[in-house]
This record gives sequence, structure tokens and C-alpha cells, in this order.
Amino acid sequence: MKIHNLTEKPSILNTFISELRDASIQKDRMRFRKNIERIGEIFSYELSKSLAFERKVVTTPLGNHASELPQNNIVICSILRAGLPLHIGLLNYFDRADSAFISAYRKHNQDQPSTFKIKVEYLACPNLNGKTLILADPMLATGQSIISVLKALEPYGMPEEIHLVSIIGALPGVTYISEQLPQNVHLWIGAIDKELNNRSYIVPGLGDAGDLSFGEKLQQ
Repeated sequence: MKIHNLTEKPSILNTFISELRDASIQKDRMRFRKNIERIGEIFSYELSKSLAFERKVVTTPLGNHASELPQNNIVICSILRAGLPLHIGLLNYFDRADSAFISAYRKHNQDQPSTFKIKVEYLACPNLNGKTLILADPMLATGQSIISVLKALEPYGMPEEIHLVSIIGALPGVTYISEQLPQNVHLWIGAIDKELNNRSYIVPGLGDAGDLSFGEKLQQ
């Protein structure tokens, strides 16, 4: 797996990620979602540099101009619900892309709350054969969700390329998916934190991106 860590070189991306982490700014739910959306746009620009381009002639009112334009047939798949603002940011740039949505969540063991399984339920997806799949999930903690989702998408076809997009990851999770996925998969990530706590949440991370975006949910 190829890892592209966008905060290895300082940029305006650092501002948006630091605001996502800031407990006082997180209280502004609309700003939290907007920052994720803006980060999605930054990821889109950087990711676009790795796509296939073809020279096409555009007719202007005064003549013709040859431009190098991307040719990939893109499907953006978001993991519900936290992935929705990131999905919008990606779709703002890849506006001709198809969309897929999948629900994946942790089902904790009631007797041992620190252990859990990933439950994949709702899934709506187009044909993925030969497509460029962009899988969006803001937080990459253990990496189990990404592996489970990719497994659930297998019946929908074989993508030509797979790009994973996460804002913050934990080193153990990044290491885990690196060992599970082939070299032609790309991970685009904004920051890699060193550890997980005893409930497998990223430290320092930012908390629960889904709750911060859309409100707390009842635990079942």
C-alpha cells in the first residue's frame, strides 16, 4: 500500500485539522462539518495528480485550446454516517463521479466493551468493474472497518484503482491495512497519531467524528 501523508509538508490543511481536534471549536457543529468538507476538497486536488489524463481540445469563443483532462471513471464510497461531509468535499471536485454508501459500525461485546466486531449493513453501490474507487472514512483507527467494507464491496466488481481517504489515522491501524492490502492501493491521510486507547479510539485524535457532525446516537 502506498501512503500519502499530506501533513508531512505544512499547508493550510493543518489549520482545518487542528480546528477539528480543538474541543472548543468542535462545539460549532456546522464548522466541524465544513472543515471536513474542505479537507475533502484538498484530498481531491492532491489525489487528482495520480489519475490518468488525456489531451482534449476545447473550443473557446476565440479559438481552440488543448487541455490535459482526467479520464478516470470514479466512484466515491462513504462509510455512514461520519463519511458524509468528507463525501461532499470529494464530490465538489469529482462532480461527475458516481456515489456509493455503506453503513459500518462497531458492535461492542457487552461483557467486554473493549472488544467489538464490525457490522456492515446498508449498502448501495454501482458496478465497480474497471472503476477508480475512492473510499472515504474520516477516522482510521484499527483499520477493521476499511477491510470489512472492501470485502463487502467485492460482489460489485473489481476496481482498477482503490484510493482510501482518511483525515486522521492511528499508526496501528495504518500498519494493519498496509499488511492486508496490495501495493497498488493508495492511502491519502491527513495525520497519523501514534496510538489507540483501550477502547480502540485514536489518541489524541478528535473524538467521534459522526457524533460531532450529526449529534450523539443511542447505543444499542
